[in-house]
Amino acid sequence: VQLQASGGGLVQAGGSLRLTCVASGRILSLETMRWYRQAPRKERELVANITSGGTTNYVDSVKGRFTISRDNAKNTVYLQMNNLKPDDTAVYYCNADHPELVDHRWSFYTYWGQGTQVTVSS
Repeated sequence: VQLQASGGGLVQAGGSLRLTCVASGRILSLETMRWYRQAPRKERELVANITSGGTTNYVDSVKGRFTISRDNAKNTVYLQMNNLKPDDTAVYYCNADHPELVDHRWSFYTYWGQGTQVTVSS
């Protein structure tokens, strides 16, 4: 399974961007999908996640501004980011949980995409 993230860029404060992450390969199903971000000199943080059933969660700092969604038919997760702030500047990463059969037992493995840079100018 490979994940490809796109949609980052440079935007002024108050602007919007939409990130897209497409999964490809031998996909059985995609369970929880997530967006993380990592700013310079900071630890990677979970921004938002969405379960296969559509339940969403957000870090407090983006609530009301970001929306995570997914298209299961396209194996794609999105992150709509509105009212962007300079503090949102970071490399954004997507990941997804995929079932894997290991030693005759099913478990979930988390696949990561490459990052996409989001820069918000003040």
